[in-house]
Amino acid sequence: MSDRSADRARLLALYALCLGVLMIVLDTTIVTVSLPSIQSSLGFSRSGLTWVLNAYLLTFGGFLLLGGRLGDLYGPRRLFLAGLCLFTLASLVCGLARTQPELIVARAVQGLGGAVVAAVSLSLVMSLFTAPADRAMAMGIYGFIGAAGGSIGELLGGILTQALGWHSVFLVNLPIGVAVYGLCAALLPREGAVHGPRSHDVGGAIAITAALMIAVYAVVNANAIGWMSARTVSLLSLAAALLLAFIAIESHVREPLAPLRLFGLRNLAAANLVAVLWAAGLFAWFVLSALYLQRVLHYVPLRVGLAFLPADLIMAVFSAGLSARMVVRFGIRAPLASGLALGALGLVCFARAPLGGTFVRDVLPGMVLLGLGGGMSFNPVLLAAMSDVDAHESGLASGVVNTSFMMGGAVGLAALASLADLRTLALQRAGSGSLAALNEGYHLAFGIGALLSAFAALLAALALSPARRSSEEPFSAEPPADRTAAGTATEISSR
Repeated sequence: MSDRSADRARLLALYALCLGVLMIVLDTTIVTVSLPSIQSSLGFSRSGLTWVLNAYLLTFGGFLLLGGRLGDLYGPRRLFLAGLCLFTLASLVCGLARTQPELIVARAVQGLGGAVVAAVSLSLVMSLFTAPADRAMAMGIYGFIGAAGGSIGELLGGILTQALGWHSVFLVNLPIGVAVYGLCAALLPREGAVHGPRSHDVGGAIAITAALMIAVYAVVNANAIGWMSARTVSLLSLAAALLLAFIAIESHVREPLAPLRLFGLRNLAAANLVAVLWAAGLFAWFVLSALYLQRVLHYVPLRVGLAFLPADLIMAVFSAGLSARMVVRFGIRAPLASGLALGALGLVCFARAPLGGTFVRDVLPGMVLLGLGGGMSFNPVLLAAMSDVDAHESGLASGVVNTSFMMGGAVGLAALASLADLRTLALQRAGSGSLAALNEGYHLAFGIGALLSAFAALLAALALSPARRSSEEPFSAEPPADRTAAGTATEISSR
């Protein structure tokens, strides 16, 4: 094969991989606009509806690191194709679901397949492009596609839900998945025998994922059965025990998913806490603002998608390189703290949005501020996590902070949605109208999200130390990639 033909094949393989990643990150946000339609169709409660998103987030976040280890053991090409098949088949089941359990289980399987695809896709890109200039070009394309997927999710979800119904937001993955599988099977180089670490810490992945899923289940159902009921307390205790088991496993297993020694590093520990706090507020915004627009302002799904467009466009501009240039110019702390503060102000805007709100006065300011906040903060939080580790562990550090982001988003969304529901029920019992009570519940969730984001901004400003610069991997080098809320999860190690 000539050099020109080989270059063309590599580019086609890159585009196919990026299309697969685009499909994965889309499914984190594309479903948010269709949530009210899903609720009406399948009869979800207000708090139970969060499981449509959380089932995906929890398995996605729980198996990201394990997916990378399995790629080491069995080969990233094999794992990518297997994960793609699993994700596509689960998408079909989601699109055909007629009951709540069917949809939730299929969403969890989607998350598992998506975690495998996301975990090994970057290592495939790195193996295709080995020259520094080629790799920088490929990473730029990969990062932009990942960011664009999260950004356009709400708009595409609005269009599909409006035109074809909520089932279509899942069924759209079928032709994409088939096309990506065919292209990648033909274009990605076949692997020989892979000799990787035999200890891949399945127990750790199961323990942390089960702990978080049980905790979220307890939080989501606590309003109905009581926060101090025996069932709620028992479930939360079981979740705590599983979390302790995860810590014990990580301290003894030969190849841990998340080596505990890393959390003794100041910047990595701070970045993980920032990621958890920021994700809690951000995912609550994604879901509850879409519900506010449809339930309170009576927007149709397409109009909801268009309402998110200002935030989407701003995030896309930052992902195209503006965020990286800000980090090079100002360092990590200032863009990160400023972005988180702007995000907190955006949540404050939604926390005061009235019943008869208008787009320009009551929705647009919050969208713009959250777009700026997200665009400014995602790249720096990844770089902060990696700034204290050696080059060979930078992928692991980014994987850990991405996992924290997804888990923080899942648990935070469950908690804030439950608190909103509790507030709504209390006001209704006190005699408030149903719509006013619903809006006040959203206000409480947005207000708490703003406090969490503000605390994350303070933590970023005070706890992060100046980034360490090394000759091996200079601070001003090409950053891994920017991410939206959904796309951060794709920045996984090629260990």
